[in-house]
Amino acid sequence: MALIVLQLSSATAQQYPARPITLIVPFAPGGPVDTIARPVAASMGKPLKQAVVIENVGGAGGNIGVARAAKAAPDGYTILIHHMGMSTSPALYKKLDFDPLADFEYIGLIGDSTSMLLARRDFPSKDLKDFIAYVKANKDKLSFASTGPAGGPPCALLFMNAIKTELLEVVFKSSALGMTELIAGRVDMMCDSVLTATPHVKAGKVKAIGATSKYRSPALPDLPTLDEQGLPGFELTNWMGLYAPKNAPRAATERLVAALQVSLSDPQLLAVLDKLYFKV
Repeated sequence: MALIVLQLSSATAQQYPARPITLIVPFAPGGPVDTIARPVAASMGKPLKQAVVIENVGGAGGNIGVARAAKAAPDGYTILIHHMGMSTSPALYKKLDFDPLADFEYIGLIGDSTSMLLARRDFPSKDLKDFIAYVKANKDKLSFASTGPAGGPPCALLFMNAIKTELLEVVFKSSALGMTELIAGRVDMMCDSVLTATPHVKAGKVKAIGATSKYRSPALPDLPTLDEQGLPGFELTNWMGLYAPKNAPRAATERLVAALQVSLSDPQLLAVLDKLYFKV
């Protein structure tokens, strides 16, 4: 009997994956997580010899998509990509429909990137000092776009805390939607990843105030960090990783782990991520 079980297990391992794999992105299309998910999925499909298909499930700062992944059949055919919100959600929400530790198997870290504090292009400031002064003087008139407490690095919360000023936070399903409103001038500021915001900064559609990491981004090397400009200790980077529902077959998770590691050495994927200023 033990031999039969072992043979069946071995056969399952050899057959996986026998059909396309769904990769849940817990945000609407066009945001930083979606932007990284698509080339990673395409690259992982090569060693897996199956398509990895993106499913965008936005809402509640990413929590709806994460809950969908947590409740998916643990068969290796549904996986999740998420950023640091996976670790911050339990501290920011009183009730969640998932447990990041109990409900998931960890496939691996993809990498990280920095973000920028941005303002509408006509915002009346030339540097962070001017920006903060204007914000403090007009706090009741200004709005800060975000994707909610767990929708990304909690930049809005950290920035308001750093300058000891509360602003109206306007929550969107994705940073791409927030960026649309910032470009249109319907919100006043937001934080966004260099990988999606840089083209808008270079085109003059939005104004970059400072990098949120301790290092300047190679995307905009002349843009000082917030720490450099007078917010000592301000540091925020955004990592992304892959997960599978808890109790997924060991053979499946091992294949997924191996496929991710192969992809992170794939010259074609690395070239794409390098252009997006995403550090592996």
